[in-house]
Amino acid sequence: MNRAAIRYAKAVLSLARDQKAEEAVNNDMKSIVNAIAQSKELHQMLQSPVVRSSEKKAVLSSVFATANSNTTNLIDTLISNKRLALLNDVATSYTHLYDELRGSQLAKVTTAVPLTDELKTKVLAKVKELTGKEAQVENIIDESILGGFILRVGDKQYNASIANKLNKLKREFTLN
Repeated sequence: MNRAAIRYAKAVLSLARDQKAEEAVNNDMKSIVNAIAQSKELHQMLQSPVVRSSEKKAVLSSVFATANSNTTNLIDTLISNKRLALLNDVATSYTHLYDELRGSQLAKVTTAVPLTDELKTKVLAKVKELTGKEAQVENIIDESILGGFILRVGDKQYNASIANKLNKLKREFTLN
């Protein structure tokens, strides 16, 4: 993650906490990340040096019209500092900082098929046992892992996928 993005995110979080608006800003930041991820055009516009700042501001103002004042101030600051290309990284950093502040984290579970509610509950319990923190589960479907799961929490990863086990067996047989 870009250090400048982290600094912007910390500044916004500090301001939002002073105004008791950190949750509202977090919701805005999630919306920004989702909007950029879902719209290739929005992503390209933010990165483009050719598109004028005024045009970028107009687009962002209409897309995030209901955003908290801290969020709109962040966008204005990024525009005036010619750092709008960092918006996605700042938003991502903010959500991570917000989760840390609340003692929560995101557990990404990659499976070949969607998780059932029962399995989701077991994953949450295991994450709490391992890290001592609450977590939200994001389920990523990837049929190439064949079965099992891959759990990623923060910088830790536990790979219990069938594909990984097959690769280990393959390596063992090729070494002998």
